[in-house]
Amino acid sequence: MDRSTSPPTPPRDGVQWASAASSAALRRYSSLPKKGKPQGRESTVLAAFLLSSPQDPLGPEVLSLATGTKCLGASRLGPRGDLVHDAHAEVVARRALLRLLYAEIGADSPPSWLVPSGSGGRWRLRDGYQLHLYVTQLPCGVMPVPPSPSEVPRLQPDIVVNGCGDGGFVQRKPGRGDTTLSMSCFDKITRWCVVGIQGALLSHILEPLYLSTVTIGQSPDGAPEGFCIESNVEKVLCARLSSLSRIFPASSKPNKPLFFEAPIPPKEFHQTPGDIPPLTCGYSICWNKSGLHEVILGTTGRKQGTSSKAACLPSTESMLCKIRLAEAFISLENPLVTKFQHEELSYRAIKDMACEYQQMLELLREAPFFGRWRAKPASLDSFKVQR
Repeated sequence: MDRSTSPPTPPRDGVQWASAASSAALRRYSSLPKKGKPQGRESTVLAAFLLSSPQDPLGPEVLSLATGTKCLGASRLGPRGDLVHDAHAEVVARRALLRLLYAEIGADSPPSWLVPSGSGGRWRLRDGYQLHLYVTQLPCGVMPVPPSPSEVPRLQPDIVVNGCGDGGFVQRKPGRGDTTLSMSCFDKITRWCVVGIQGALLSHILEPLYLSTVTIGQSPDGAPEGFCIESNVEKVLCARLSSLSRIFPASSKPNKPLFFEAPIPPKEFHQTPGDIPPLTCGYSICWNKSGLHEVILGTTGRKQGTSSKAACLPSTESMLCKIRLAEAFISLENPLVTKFQHEELSYRAIKDMACEYQQMLELLREAPFFGRWRAKPASLDSFKVQR
């Protein structure tokens, strides 16, 4: 994970960039059918991963997007890898991006934005290209004021921060009476700054991918007094990452994206104001530019329309569940993947064999602010992966 070469400079004109990123994401969302979109007074969250090129730095292309606000409680998690456990927009959009990467790397003609990294079968982002994230509202788990390291032990274990519970700086997503094991979206964005957004499996064949910018839509009710997305959220992230500076080698310092504030998004992405109980859409739309378009029911982790009788059939599985993504990886015609094709390995084993990725992740979990990051039970990743 050598980062000794300087990355391309992200856009510094916040207003211009935020408008371009949000407009591109919202246009793509508007082009999709109504299936899975909020109805009536329902609302949802939209997240999109975008790509900018040196030829058109202010004309980003949407690579993937998703909506969603739901995730499964601990008692509903499946051991077969056939459920989408976390259907929050940022998480699903990232998985849709992973699906795109498998399609692009496995295609006959190489993608324009990825290039070979050496001659061993690895890939990397082409020089001058940048990845970006757009979200219609603050990711769950953002703390308004970052605590200092000395304050972390004093945090109470059950405080709620921007929709998430748990102290120690790392927060769990809420569940309906059933505690979840999913860390907040801001925790996951922090992790992506350390190990990249490509995940463990793709780390076998892809250099880490990092975000250059994170653009967040303004709240229609205005920000709390003294709060600014561009400065406060960046301070929160920097406070987290600063605790890692003494742990990581100089060539592997955490990536720090720039944060920008986008215009207020359309009404269907507004949280319910005042004392009116929120009504969030239960569906999660996922899309990517390689042709993926699904609607997942966030409370079941399966595709929309799944009946109780068909709940365990492969036809109800999302293309973004763990087993489907693992099958996409194992099917790649790549010399670095061949070793996984000769024996039936568990999903956990394949992830653990991404040694450098796992070392970085372990360092993250040992850092002061991340000591309470909860690893999910090993049984959830013990399913076998077949080509």
